[in-house]
Amino acid sequence: MEDREQLLKKPVEDILVEPGMTVSKMLEQFGKAGGFSAAHLSEAVEIFSRMVKQDDCKVFLSFPACIMATGTRGVLVELVKRKLVDVIITTCGTLDHDLARSWAKYYHGRFDMDDAGLFDAGVNRLGNVLVPNECYGTVLEDRMLPVLKELYAQGKKELSTRELAKEFGQRMDDEKSLLYWAAVNDIPIYTPGITDGAFGSNLWMFTQEHRDFKVNLFRDEQELSDIVFTAKSTGALMVGGGISKHHTIWWNQYRGGLDMAVYITTAVEHDGSLSGARIKEAVSWGKVQKEADHVTVDGDATILLPLIVAGLVDKME
Repeated sequence: MEDREQLLKKPVEDILVEPGMTVSKMLEQFGKAGGFSAAHLSEAVEIFSRMVKQDDCKVFLSFPACIMATGTRGVLVELVKRKLVDVIITTCGTLDHDLARSWAKYYHGRFDMDDAGLFDAGVNRLGNVLVPNECYGTVLEDRMLPVLKELYAQGKKELSTRELAKEFGQRMDDEKSLLYWAAVNDIPIYTPGITDGAFGSNLWMFTQEHRDFKVNLFRDEQELSDIVFTAKSTGALMVGGGISKHHTIWWNQYRGGLDMAVYITTAVEHDGSLSGARIKEAVSWGKVQKEADHVTVDGDATILLPLIVAGLVDKME
């Protein structure tokens, strides 16, 4: 039976909106106010702050490609630029959108647009973001193949996905680029599903005339193994599900699970999907420790992630 006195220790307080209120101040009030997801968001900032401040904690960041097509790319870049994360695990489309947006532009659209009409106009729709053909597939093919030829000529005929990301990052001249800052700060980017996107398709096309060019996925896995087995503590900020989330928690199970975890999702859990699975489910698999500090925040990452990072930066400064 629950202890009534312990249950009723923290009363719900009203949010007081004030002129000039900082993001961190608002998030602090969220924690006092209750308010369903608001309380979880406040907790997420506290847990993520502890990860970043703990010197011996290796911080993982995982996310899907879609948010890189939006302005939220800038928030991810800020995390890498400030060295607030140590390891990135993501999907192939992240490389696609980061490179494409450095070389071309994406545009505002709407969810209710005429998709057949967009196809005829040579414009792809990603939610409410518009991606013209020439700003995605065409520009990637035009700009990637010369880099691959240069690498090949240098004798670099077998690379891991981490090495490929770094090679392209070192050749970027755009401080808005995630690959650029990851290369500058030597933060590894792992892409276990490297062939599932335009970046991967261009790698495949390159092999049609360079049959000895290879991607070494096992080199990535060896590095991830070395990272988790030597880490004294690990934490993760995970946005969305899929291969990037699973690869993060999968590798951390080998060291007994994550010590801290924050997960942002819009998915429901009743269909048994990984995207819908709350962090607490990962405890049953040993992917998150039983005593871990963890929270799942339900909502759109393009809203929640900027708030979490802005709140963290406020706290740090």
